[in-house]
Amino acid sequence: MVGGFGAEAMVGIFTHLVCIALAWWALEALNFEKLIRANRVLQARVLYILLSIVIGSAVSDFFLDYLLFSRQLPSIFE
Repeated sequence: MVGGFGAEAMVGIFTHLVCIALAWWALEALNFEKLIRANRVLQARVLYILLSIVIGSAVSDFFLDYLLFSRQLPSIFE
């Protein structure tokens, strides 16, 4: 069972990174320039990064929980 933890960790890391990248890509479709003050480029970039991490982590957690629950579902019928 020890070997399974490494595989689960790799799936979790990969899923988080993919979801964060997708969130970054999706956030680029929004026009935040009207909401950001002038000469605050660094703060705007940090905001993009933080929003991407928050959204991507939430989506990734959803998919990882769904995977976990679907793997535990057969134990109902034992």
